[in-house]
Amino acid sequence: MRRGIFLLEEVDFRPMNSRRPLEYLTWLTRYKREDETRETPALTSGMSIRSRDIDLAGAFYAVGITGHPQFKAVTLWECHGGWDGGWRQMMDIYRGVDDRLFLSDIDDLRFSAFSRPLGAVRGTPPLDEVTPAEFYLFESARVRPGAASDYLEAVRAERAPVLAEHGHRLAGLYEVLYCDTEAVTLWAVSLDDHLATRRARDAALGLDDEVEPDGRLLAWDGRARAFLDGPWRETLLAPFPGSRLAPRGLDGDVMDR
Repeated sequence: MRRGIFLLEEVDFRPMNSRRPLEYLTWLTRYKREDETRETPALTSGMSIRSRDIDLAGAFYAVGITGHPQFKAVTLWECHGGWDGGWRQMMDIYRGVDDRLFLSDIDDLRFSAFSRPLGAVRGTPPLDEVTPAEFYLFESARVRPGAASDYLEAVRAERAPVLAEHGHRLAGLYEVLYCDTEAVTLWAVSLDDHLATRRARDAALGLDDEVEPDGRLLAWDGRARAFLDGPWRETLLAPFPGSRLAPRGLDGDVMDR
């Protein structure tokens, strides 16, 4: 089995305009649905690489009140076939620097975009086996150089069982590639379970006497510091209809998978 290779992209929109992320996510999910029946990859003017092997696994609106810049979109792309599949197809478009790379239907819509290649590690479930959720807990952790794999193994073995008891389903354990100082995790969760987990942590701190405390949530914070070497942040993502990780639509139909 080949290692799963993914691409994580965070997109900002400025000046602050609440319609821009909606326009972007609508455009993105629509054209990727068209790629599902494409037989061979192609470089096209205005839309860059078109391929069914470069799969929009998740398109999300970042929940700004949890720590994101306001009006931000996050996308998770799965490269089917790994390095020699979707990733190679993305790299191929840079050979010769074709002028079609510099044309886009969304020129001037985005202010900036930051992309990181991700490598799945042991314990990451196939995304097809992840039941779409109301929200996703997104963690980016800066670790000591070379400690990403050890950190993610500790998350898998020690933290995941605790969070599972609180309704968090592991969706991804990723080493950020081309660097040795960052790890990313992704968890599917309902709003009710997320809020209950926050309250259980507050109770463990002695700040909520109406719910049962779970000291293991605090213990993990101390355990994680053995691997960390900088900022650690968890934020929430709301899945946008039309991507594989989006839940059922309001009409009761399953969104395109």
